Amino acid sequence: MQRKLIQVIGIVWTALYASAIIWLYATEPRSLKEVAANTQVAAGLYEINQEKFNNGLALFRRDQFRAARDEWAGADAAQKDPRVQFYIAYAFYREGWGRTYYDDALFKQGLAAVGRAINLAPNGSLTVDDPDLQLHTAAELKVELEQGTEKSWSDLNPLKVFRQRK
Repeated sequence: MQRKLIQVIGIVWTALYASAIIWLYATEPRSLKEVAANTQVAAGLYEINQEKFNNGLALFRRDQFRAARDEWAGADAAQKDPRVQFYIAYAFYREGWGRTYYDDALFKQGLAAVGRAINLAPNGSLTVDDPDLQLHTAAELKVELEQGTEKSWSDLNPLKVFRQRK
């Protein structure tokens, strides 16, 4: 009986060890901090750092977009919160928006962030109720970012200087 028990424990231990190795290869964490965050996500215990999120929001409202993105990156280290990813994308949009041109590099980074937000949102639909924003859904933000990366004849329109940033 004891020999059978040792064999069962050995098989279970081997299966758990193999699962851990496969999980590590699948998630490809770059640091132990990322391993901890991925473990929390898998266990359903992941939460953002609310203090850093609020600091980022205060910076965003003062038009300090890079600093806000840095705070939000610290608040959502695993990039698993759709709302934080939405705000990061919005910060890329606001910083890259110009009266006469759009910064394509910033808009492309914004598209990546809004894509993460949409993928993380339940049913792929994300709405943020923030009265300070003019775009409240991830879909609206994605359309604005996509239009900013497209090249067209309307880019040469001199009346573009009168448009308003959203």
